[in-house]
Amino acid sequence: MGGRGRRAELLDWVVVSAGAVVVGLVLEAIGVPSPALFGGLVAGLARALALPTRLVLPRAASTLSQAVIGVAIGALLQVRTLAAVAEHWLPVLLVVLGTLVLSLAAGQLLRLQPGISPVTGAFSMIAGGASGITVVANELGADERMVAVLQYLRVLLIVVLMPVVATTVYGASSADAQPSVAGPDAAWPVDALFTAGCVAVGLAAGRLSRVPLASLLGPLIVAAAVDLGGLIPGVEVPGALQSAAFLVIGLQVGITFTVQSLRTVGRALPLAMTLIAVLVVASGGLGMVLSATAGIRPLDAYLATTPGGMNAVLATATGSGADATFVLAVQVLRLFVMLLSAPLVARWLKRV
Repeated sequence: MGGRGRRAELLDWVVVSAGAVVVGLVLEAIGVPSPALFGGLVAGLARALALPTRLVLPRAASTLSQAVIGVAIGALLQVRTLAAVAEHWLPVLLVVLGTLVLSLAAGQLLRLQPGISPVTGAFSMIAGGASGITVVANELGADERMVAVLQYLRVLLIVVLMPVVATTVYGASSADAQPSVAGPDAAWPVDALFTAGCVAVGLAAGRLSRVPLASLLGPLIVAAAVDLGGLIPGVEVPGALQSAAFLVIGLQVGITFTVQSLRTVGRALPLAMTLIAVLVVASGGLGMVLSATAGIRPLDAYLATTPGGMNAVLATATGSGADATFVLAVQVLRLFVMLLSAPLVARWLKRV
């Protein structure tokens, strides 16, 4: 009986995972951001609502996926990234902290919607680092379903509107396009070894040091240290492995949905979308402040302070003649500030 039960559960996972891959490929084809995560979320949601039995993701799969995503984020922090903000470090830091304050304020306004806790409200509205915040939402005591839906609604809104705003308001033009600022690609085996090493060392170090969110932050810090040390230039997490990790995280969130939780998310959408719109506009205001105080071109400052959608932001920057290195630097700095401050913010919110 136990063997048949395990085989049935394995078949269940195979079917829902295959569904997630198919949905992800369709979403990628139509240009939806983070298609693997969305594919997992949609497939897991469909499975959760269609059948009464619950699927539980193995803890090892969750831990490894968080670690891989941590390495992917950590690899973004490079020497040239820090150098790009060094000259204007004070206004950049103040704008990043201002974004954090605006996010927390929006999160507390979201609490006006019944059923949303202070922690859930805050991390649903955190501007930037959608993937990392979604990964650790449950560990922080937030409702990861609400966080995932609202985080990626914001990203989707930004992906749609940002090129339009950049062109019509800031005069962006493809005529001034510049080459990508990405570093040289390492061979796939080197990328895979880099990822495996950072995951192994980061998980061990995170647990030994008892750092909060060890599964994500341990590998993240190790990967950042390797990149900053210049030990293996140009390395990154292989795309297929990164997509697999996001798919697992999407499934983890999707399979926990219930009809009641879906209704709670639906009721929150009008207020949440209003707050997201206000946050996007307010971030544009911070961009104007950065431009005025640091002498940065308005287009560069706008793209640097856009609250999310980093890949789309970089695509717009490199395709419009903006300073893509500076834009990436500010986006990465904000991502690190949001993730590293997340445990402290969660602890504070649970006390108020």
